[in-house]
Amino acid sequence: MSLIRAKADLFASKTGALTLLRLPKSASAKLPSRGLVMVEGTLNGTRFQAPLEPDGKGSHLLVIDKTLRKVAGPGDTVTLAIEASEQWPEPKVPADLNEALAADPRAQATWKDITVMARWDWIRWVNEAKQPDTRRRRIESITSRFSAGKRRPCCFDRSQCTLKDA
Repeated sequence: MSLIRAKADLFASKTGALTLLRLPKSASAKLPSRGLVMVEGTLNGTRFQAPLEPDGKGSHLLVIDKTLRKVAGPGDTVTLAIEASEQWPEPKVPADLNEALAADPRAQATWKDITVMARWDWIRWVNEAKQPDTRRRRIESITSRFSAGKRRPCCFDRSQCTLKDA
């Protein structure tokens, strides 16, 4: 995949808790997926690797972490040079999901056997739950499915944004 270059404005999320970058649609169209994509590259010359979250509107969002916030903040226009990363880093597993998996050896074995990218998808599905009961039911569903040897989610739309604050 070739390098994708773009300029974009940083903006604050709805609550102001996140700083985000919306990739121009023309740049997003060059990515290999409408869903979650791991990229590496530079933002104003600072190297990073991060997932691009689909925005649900035909493009992708980048959450600007604290390292990149030292380079630019909301209202700034930045220069981005990215390419899809072939290597996905291991995702940070939420404590409640980790506990549930640890309590069920068969579920944990399936979790360890799926791809890193699949683990990112499952974690996104858990994290997009708006209500604690929904989150709990999703974690129960994961452990139940994994215990039964099922590895794939049944039906969540990978092209929709799961950032609650976007």
